[in-house]
Amino acid sequence: MTQVDYFQRKLDDKRRLTIPTELRDTFAGGAVITRGFGQYLHLYPKGVWDTMVEPRLAGDILDERIADLNAQFRMGKVEQSLDGKQGRITLEQHLLDYAGIKRDVAAVSVGNYWRLLAVEQA
Repeated sequence: MTQVDYFQRKLDDKRRLTIPTELRDTFAGGAVITRGFGQYLHLYPKGVWDTMVEPRLAGDILDERIADLNAQFRMGKVEQSLDGKQGRITLEQHLLDYAGIKRDVAAVSVGNYWRLLAVEQA
């Protein structure tokens, strides 16, 4: 199977992003969408979020750096499931506004998760 590291899609009128067929197994358990570090979004397979991100966010309760990361990643965080055969997830409007995404989305793999950007920024 071909490895997909980058794809572009147009959101439909209901703000749904179609995940490429080759990646649907990766997101079969669900997806988590959050704000990124810059003007873009992070798209995590639910399993990656649960096993790699949540433990890092749990850190020391008095660590301000951990608190800042929690605020960054939990503000607007949305969990989604793929919608059956179409393999789509819905991107909430407030996240699209944050990332400056109008309709065209570029997605690039950054290891265990994806960065979603407006095509103009890619």
